[in-house]
Amino acid sequence: MVDIGTLSLIILLAMFALLAIGMPLGFASAFLAVVTLALKFPPDLLFGTFGRGPLSVLGQAVYRQMTNYVLISVPLFIFMAAMLERSGIARDMYSSLNVWLSQVRGGIAIVTSIMAVIMAAMSGIIGGEVVLLGLIALPQMLRLGYDRNLAIGTICASGSLGTMIPPSIVLIFYGLVTETSIKALFTASFLPGFMLASFFLIYIVVRTQLNPSLAPLPAPVPGEPRGSEKGLMFLGFLSRFTLWLAGVLMVRALFFTVTGENTIREGLDPIPLGMVSDIPWIAGTFVLALVLIFFVVGRERTSRGWAMGKGLIAPIVVIGVVLGSIYGGITGITEAAGMGVVAVFAIGLLRREMTFDIVWDSLIRTLKSTGTIIWVTIGAAALAAAYTLVGGPTYVANLIVGADMPTMGIILVMMVVFLIMGMFMDWVGIVLLIMPVFLPIVVRLPAEEIGFLGSVDARYIPIWFGVVFCMNMQVSFLSPPFGPAAFYLKSVAPPEISLTDIFRGFLPFIALQLLALAVLLAWPPIVTIFL
Repeated sequence: MVDIGTLSLIILLAMFALLAIGMPLGFASAFLAVVTLALKFPPDLLFGTFGRGPLSVLGQAVYRQMTNYVLISVPLFIFMAAMLERSGIARDMYSSLNVWLSQVRGGIAIVTSIMAVIMAAMSGIIGGEVVLLGLIALPQMLRLGYDRNLAIGTICASGSLGTMIPPSIVLIFYGLVTETSIKALFTASFLPGFMLASFFLIYIVVRTQLNPSLAPLPAPVPGEPRGSEKGLMFLGFLSRFTLWLAGVLMVRALFFTVTGENTIREGLDPIPLGMVSDIPWIAGTFVLALVLIFFVVGRERTSRGWAMGKGLIAPIVVIGVVLGSIYGGITGITEAAGMGVVAVFAIGLLRREMTFDIVWDSLIRTLKSTGTIIWVTIGAAALAAAYTLVGGPTYVANLIVGADMPTMGIILVMMVVFLIMGMFMDWVGIVLLIMPVFLPIVVRLPAEEIGFLGSVDARYIPIWFGVVFCMNMQVSFLSPPFGPAAFYLKSVAPPEISLTDIFRGFLPFIALQLLALAVLLAWPPIVTIFL
């Protein structure tokens, strides 16, 4: 029988060896799960009684993971992202954003980042975003003479924001494995996700202002509004959208009032923007939008602004359906994903763009992506169960805690492990293999010693650690040698752009991601502000 220290080393080295020879992570994990049990338990205990013993524990762990209801949301979000990519919704969104920022230095790179944030808030899928941005934005930036490294880095770094910004599939898996509230994880990741996106935008603006040759301005289009005229049109667009939104909210609030559903009851949360006390505020917003349209902007400017910006409406509706149904208390995560699919499909039908070929292709791509994730989940769940059964987590916990390091020293060691593993392994495997070992250790650490500029409430430690983990996975999507964002972009990039060029363009953005990670570690309250 092999001792647990030697067994841990064997598993680690064997995992890297199997991945190096090209074995898929799911199969490598499942194989090592059986090897782990074979090295620790005698054959008669493993195979002597069917349905009992260590092997049955593996089967129960996999069954428990695969029958979790929230897991259904993963293929639904992937299906939604696939339909968004194939339909014209994303293309029109890019065109509308480009209209407003075309004459701003670095405007197309800024538009690309903003579009990535909106797409991340719609589906939370990383690969599809990078491919779509590579198809839409990269040719335009290269045509206008943008610096190649800036264009590549902007597309891949922004396209990976789906890891941090809800509804993130990485957060969903973390919540499933650690039994942490996914809604709380979504709430906690909002500010860090948008902080990282703002880092990208600030970097683009500052870099292009300091060196204008990196982002030449396109030639002005004859008749295109400029300056204050464009600003008034944008205000008209916002006013008209606000008018429609306030009207819908008013009808909703009046319906709840007539039916008596918005009365205050003990033990029930008030309906967001649906209580009687909300009606004056909604009515005031409606009147303000009318005043802006008729007395400030003008109806003609408002109509032109609406025509220029209407490509943003469909994405906003999808985001409202998905996140609004979650935070409004209407549905859970899985049902919200289903509603998002229905919303994208309905919008595609209204725009006469949703064909049978698009739906079929989206279903096939969903099947392939989900199949990959499921096999990794099965293998990693089996290995995690086997390693837990032989006492691995306890051994690692004692090893780390017994090293007599300060609290933040232990956490920094974990961050290094995440970053190194992220260079070679898919995030699904890291969640399922590493998190059951690391999270119990972090929970046992003194909460008041976590962070340098503040501490985190002990009950929020699993949520904070989940957001920190996702920030690590942001880095892993760009990290050589196996940064998946590079290979996604290479699949649609011009032949003259090599993988070396792509990884070179990542370097400034990896530094920004590490800066964002440092903020989360130094100031943990940024994660728990909205909790």
